[in-house]
Amino acid sequence: MINTSRFIIDYVISAPFADGALITIAVSLASLLVGMAVGLLLAMLQEIRWAPCRIAAFSYLWLFRGTPVLFQLIFVFNVLPSFGIVLPGFVCAVLALGLNEGAYMAEIMRSGIHAVGRGQRQAARALGMKDRQVMRYVVLPQALRIIIPPIGNQFIGMLKLSALVSVIAVNDLLLVANQTASANFRYLEALSAAGIYYLAMTTVLMIGQAVLERALRHRRRSAIVRMSFSQRLLGMVVNAGSVR
Repeated sequence: MINTSRFIIDYVISAPFADGALITIAVSLASLLVGMAVGLLLAMLQEIRWAPCRIAAFSYLWLFRGTPVLFQLIFVFNVLPSFGIVLPGFVCAVLALGLNEGAYMAEIMRSGIHAVGRGQRQAARALGMKDRQVMRYVVLPQALRIIIPPIGNQFIGMLKLSALVSVIAVNDLLLVANQTASANFRYLEALSAAGIYYLAMTTVLMIGQAVLERALRHRRRSAIVRMSFSQRLLGMVVNAGSVR
């Protein structure tokens, strides 16, 4: 037992495991950013009344939600070179995970956009704003505050999902653990060290998400307290107009 604990500690503080954890975080963060960009585009396409835009968004969601993530990773890594597109494993991982994440992020973005009341959009149009200005200056800033908590959950999920990239030879935390264990057959120690890293990273993210949500709630309450009577009255009018 003492020998096992010593090996686990040695693996946890070793440079290869630390580097693997950094690559895991880099893949997760880059994939999340790609997914957010794709999700926002899909959400806006779904808001457009032109049928081809909605069909394109639906087709994307149907394709990426209907196939496994592992299939998409292997497809990007093995099929793109046959078309002359040769990408490093890291880029293939970010591309596949990001495109898949975009299909799920689209629903989060769309929910945030729909949460902004119709009355605020009508008020912005009454001030002379065009639809794209209403979306940019009125809807998206408010939707961003609403979607922060689910985006935090998605990032935690992406961090765990990134373990799949080891199948396309990305030197992430899981691949480092597997390769280390294959050298001396100490799978318990190597995988335990990797598990400690995953638990530490997800715990830090959950704490950070809780702190951010609390700060946003406090800021919102402070803004309500600072409003004058007339501002509150106008706010009540806007809220009343947002009822669908």
